[in-house]
Amino acid sequence: QVQLVESGGGLVQPGGSLRLSCEASGFTQDYYAIGWFRQAPGKEREGVSCISRNGGSTKYADSVKGRFTMARDNAKNTVSLQMNSLKPEDTAVYYCAARRTVLYFDADCSPERYGYWGQGTQVTVSS
Repeated sequence: QVQLVESGGGLVQPGGSLRLSCEASGFTQDYYAIGWFRQAPGKEREGVSCISRNGGSTKYADSVKGRFTMARDNAKNTVSLQMNSLKPEDTAVYYCAARRTVLYFDADCSPERYGYWGQGTQVTVSS
């Protein structure tokens, strides 16, 4: 059974940093692209960052480029999202998601393509 469990969310002041982690189980992570998505109240879920099954390709939303860094460790079945220079508009529930792909460098970040989702972790950026 595929399971994704996020951790690391919380309350942080503008300009601060947080590191989100996603622990995966129940599947061989080598065959799956992984993504971080977020959803703010009243808004659609959006892709934040996605990484290919081999870690060789990573995509970022324009709004987070230069501030967020995604990484994966297939040996430990974990992915992380380092978030720096956080802004109030980064406030949202952050989700980790996975999808199986045959393409090694496929890092497409369309939410509708992801079939496995975690429960989410709240990130609040406020002074």
